Parts: sequence; structure tokens; C-alpha cells
Amino acid sequence: MADGGHYYNEHDDRTAPFRNSKGRGHKGRSYDKSRRGRQRGNHTGRFGGPGPRSRLLDDTDGDVNMSDSSQDSSSLNRFNPYGRPSRKGDKQQGEGGGGRGVPGVPGGGSSSIFRRDRGLRKTSGWYKVTIPHGRKYEKKWLITALQNICSVQYTPIQYHVDHQRAHFFLDDPAAANALRRCSHKITDSDGYKVEVHVNPSYPPSFLQSDLKPEQLEHLKQCMAGRFNGSQQALDLSNIRTDEDLVSKNIEVILNRKTNMEAVIKIIEENIPELACLNLSNNRIHKLDDLTDAVTKVPNLKALDLSQNELKTDRELDKIKGLKLVELWLSKNPLCVHFKDHAAYISAVRQRFPRLLKLDGHDLPPPIGFDVETPTAIPPCKGSCFGSDEIKALILRFLQQYYSIYDSGDRQPLLDAYHDGASLSITTPYTSQNPSRSSLGEYYKDSRNLKRIKDSTMRFRLLKHTRLNVVAFLNELPKTQHDIASFTVDVNTYTNTLLSFTVSGIFKEVVVDGKSRESTMAFSRVFITVPAGNSGLCIVNDQLFIRMATTEEIRRAFVAPAPTPSSSPVPTLTAPQQEMLTAFSLKSGMNLEWSQKCLQDNEWDFNRAAQIFTQLKAEGKIPDVAFIK
Repeated sequence: MADGGHYYNEHDDRTAPFRNSKGRGHKGRSYDKSRRGRQRGNHTGRFGGPGPRSRLLDDTDGDVNMSDSSQDSSSLNRFNPYGRPSRKGDKQQGEGGGGRGVPGVPGGGSSSIFRRDRGLRKTSGWYKVTIPHGRKYEKKWLITALQNICSVQYTPIQYHVDHQRAHFFLDDPAAANALRRCSHKITDSDGYKVEVHVNPSYPPSFLQSDLKPEQLEHLKQCMAGRFNGSQQALDLSNIRTDEDLVSKNIEVILNRKTNMEAVIKIIEENIPELACLNLSNNRIHKLDDLTDAVTKVPNLKALDLSQNELKTDRELDKIKGLKLVELWLSKNPLCVHFKDHAAYISAVRQRFPRLLKLDGHDLPPPIGFDVETPTAIPPCKGSCFGSDEIKALILRFLQQYYSIYDSGDRQPLLDAYHDGASLSITTPYTSQNPSRSSLGEYYKDSRNLKRIKDSTMRFRLLKHTRLNVVAFLNELPKTQHDIASFTVDVNTYTNTLLSFTVSGIFKEVVVDGKSRESTMAFSRVFITVPAGNSGLCIVNDQLFIRMATTEEIRRAFVAPAPTPSSSPVPTLTAPQQEMLTAFSLKSGMNLEWSQKCLQDNEWDFNRAAQIFTQLKAEGKIPDVAFIK
């Protein structure tokens, strides 16, 4: 967090310096020295205690309130379901509480260490450099650009990207101070200034040594004393201040990878049936190291993560494999980011659909399908036409429509549309640059109502009248559709209206030597009215285009595709004409598809018949091949 050019530790929970000078010195000097000697909060309640608990995972922190606890609630602009107390009345400001102090600074997190512009004060000797939005930069470019303007040479340690931020560590105070002054001195290719945040930090996780065997044994004994066998519950709240561990000079910090791994291993080996785990008040800011609990503590049903430092609900994705029914998250920074209570519950339940209780409050019973074992989705049953008459009408229409659509000129499609027809096209929403996507050609005209909120823009993207519709279709990339992949579902049909959906696969063809070699899937809703004696006229056309799946690409274009032609039967020799007629009678296919099958097999009747039989048995010959 920045304050007048000074940066707090990344996990510091302060939103502003203390402004009441009562007992705190003057202009940012260290507050009352007596507060430095405040004892750690004692652990007063454990799962092993006698009698039933009123709450499954109680907060047992024994810290006392600080003075000046009043706050102006009118200044809160966002919903805070179970937010932390105000900074003036915050509990746990001593070292043993929930204060977010920087290691090495007496008195915990209340005293500002960067109040004066004298650079970074040394704490543990390590510093964490954070580049907001650093994900979009190449590591080589970013490090080189910083090195070029930094007055002190440095070596970045453990460079990594977390969400949108890039991080690395330094163990050189001079380099840390020099880098701090590089913020907003570099301009990227988009014209934005690169921010550089430098904060005192714990050493990188890979440098933090594992607990020694004798320390692990003491930790195991400590956990045994905190375990309640009747409830299968383990209370590890505020474990860093446990009297037994502190007396033996053992420091257990659960936001360290090695320490959390040690705890999970002890649980796996000694209490694999654990149902309730309390990790509250442990300064946990990430849940990466708790991911193993999904497989190693599979019976976990209740988890208390309250009074930690989780900043975003995205952290919950890392443990969403847990089948939790109770969860506590109150007094974490993430709680203030929701507009209301319903949004908070929805975000949490999205990760834990079986949740019945959140922060001690009962939730409505979940609605969903409780499937314990993996269940395969039933296979597609193919097209649904309703009647043979409708089937013949639609297949004839599709063959004619896509024969023209895939030709070099789509202008004849004017005859397929009503004078007052309308058309819209939609693509899936994407956060990436549309020009880099294979759907980029369609994205600019996408009428995705989740993305387009402006009513004027919605109207403009809707193509009206058949002239505008066909003119727009002519501008789209040239294509080849796999008719064999088509699936048709009739939605409505009456004497005056026929509505049906056709889904399938297509690819863009090479034009002027240019092609993206992209295979795409589409779903198209045609609303039609009768035209002439046996035709259809489109009054509304809704086209949805997406990228094809791997399985769809594998199965696409395996059946022989007819070549559009003005004459269904080109001039053939007498023997070929006789063979074609015989093959059409034997196979049941029309002349166009029969000829294609014979041509692909070099007019070998027996081989063509064998291939036909095989493809038909596999269901790879479309219905349109049998329309005569």
C-alpha cells in the first residue's frame, strides 16, 4: 500500500496511518513504548476441552481491545459482511494478535516503519519487489529495463507471477532502496508507466528451513493437545503463540510452505479422519500450501480460516476440492470486496456447493445434483425432426443453403430471406485481445448481450432487411461446412411457421493464399415461413460461432463431402452411368453422393460398396445423402 510515496508490507492490513496522536508520539514516531512489551495473546481454548462447544470452531484468541475503539460507520462505502474492526479499534494489535507487523519491528503492525522518506528500514534483511500488472511483461524485458535505470546492480531471486502481478526478492537493502526510486520511470509499449513496489519481507519460501526432527516431535505433541477426538476436531488457531512451542523456541508460521506441509503430513499420518480444522488467526495470506489437504484430509467437513489475511476469493479455488459443509472467512480482507451479503454467499458457494453454514450463519439448503461417482454425460441422440415430411423439407433446405453459402458468391442467398428478415451473430466473450483469436473476424460484430449493454449498439449490431443480411454474410470469411456433422433440432412447427436449430462444424478455406486453418463450431437458429409449394423463407437468423473442441476437430470432415455443382450428374461414360445407377439403387443414396463415393474409390464398385457399408455402420453418412 502506498502512502505519500512510502510502501507498506504487502500483507499489512493498515489503510491509513494512525491520526490520533494520543499515546503514539508525534508525526509518525513509534507509538507508546509500553505497547511494545505487550504480551502475546494466550491460547485459552482448545478442542480438547471438556463439554460441548456452542460453536464448532470458536475464536479462542485472548487479545485485548485497544483504546479509541469508536469509528464512523458512515464512511464505509462497500458491504462488509463480517469485516475486521476499524484500525483504531482493531484487536490483536500486539505481536500475538492479528496485527500485520513486519518482522523485526517491535510492537507488531501498528507502528509505521516508512513514515519518513528515508528509504526502507531493514527488518529481516529481505525485500519483496512487486510489479502490478507485471504478468503482461516478458521477464527478460522487465528485468533488463529495471536494471538499466537502477543505480545499484542487483540479482532478482525467485521471480514469479501471481495473478496479474510479478514478484521477485532481494537481499540487498541498497538495491531495494534504489529500485523503489525506479517506480514510474519506465514506459511500456502501451504508454503506461511501470509501477515498482518494494516492501520488507520474509525470506523466500525455499530458503526457510524445514523444522528439525525434534521440533517436529514437539509440534506433534502440541497438535495432540489441541485435538478433540470426540469431534474429530483440531484447533490450530494462533499457533505461532502457543506457550509450549514458544517456551521451546519453536516458531510455527503457517504461511510458510514448509510449516504448513509439516502440519498436513502430521494430520495425514496420525488423524486421517479429521473432520474439523481451525486455522484462524495465523496470518495466512495464500492457500497454495493448503491444496494438499484436498487429498490428504479427504474427510474434512469444517474449516475455520477467519482472522487471516486472504485478500481475494480466488484463493478459495485452490481448496475447492474439499467437501466442506461449514466454513469461516470473517475478518479477512476478501470480505469487503462484495457489494452485498448475497454476492458474498454466492461467491463462496460457487466453490463449495454443499456448504450449509458460513461464518456461523445457516445457509439455505444447496440446490444441485449430488453425484458421488463420476458420471458420463449420455451420448448425443442425433437430430430430432418430428416427422419424415419435416425432415425431408429441412434437409433439402440445408443442402441448398450451404451449397450456396460455401460457394464463392453468397448473393443468391437473397432468395432464401424474407424482405424484413433480421440476423445477429454472437461469439463467446473473451478477455484476451480479439485480434489474436481465430474468432477475431467475427468478434467485432458479436451481439453478445452479456457484453453489449448499450441499447444503441445492440440495435446497430442487428442486421435488418434481406439486403443488409446478405451483404453482411458476403463479408464473412469463406467457409466449408461439414454437412455430415450437422445435428438438427426442430423447436416449433405449425402450418405457418417452422423454427429449428442446426449445429455443426466448419472451417475457413484458403482465399488469396490466406487461411488461419481454424476449425470452428456453430449453432444456428432459423425461424422460417412457407415459401412457394415446398420451400422455406427465413425471417430470423441467429448465428453463434465458437472454436471447435479437440473431439469435434478429430471427427470433422471424415465423411465424403459433395462438391457443389450446377449439374448433379456431370457427363459420364456409358459404363460409369450404368454403374452409378446401380450403386444408387443398392446404397439408397442419391446420384450426387453415389457418384462421389465411386469417384473417391476410382470407380471400383466393390470397394466403394465396402467403404459405404463401413461409413454407414459408423453413422458418418449424413441424412442429406439419401434425399432423392
